[in-house]
Amino acid sequence: MALDMNIQELLVIKDSDLLINQVKENWATKNDKILPYVNLVQRLSGRFKSIDFRHTPRAQNDFADVVATIASMIQHPESTHIDPLEITLKEEHAHYAHIEAEPDGKPWYADIKAYLEKGEYPPESSAN
Repeated sequence: MALDMNIQELLVIKDSDLLINQVKENWATKNDKILPYVNLVQRLSGRFKSIDFRHTPRAQNDFADVVATIASMIQHPESTHIDPLEITLKEEHAHYAHIEAEPDGKPWYADIKAYLEKGEYPPESSAN
């Protein structure tokens, strides 16, 4: 796809340290089943002005896992064109958007904050 779009510089991020190092020729490819794929990636790499392969641990790759899961759930039409998925990054965590203010107009954590800052309990609390 990157070649079809005439991309000249490409950054490939993968959660498999083994594959990244095999493609970069840092490690030998011993698995005969993987070798054709590694060779293909190496040949295709020469068609870019610049290409870099980076490893990211799976634990730090939550975003890619979510996108891959969404992509696997979409039924693709019988055409070569697929509309792009628009992703908007928010400034706040999504769970903030689902918390409504209490009837007193204070956020849900106001009593916890008051206790941590001043050692004050809510006025309606009991000795228990």
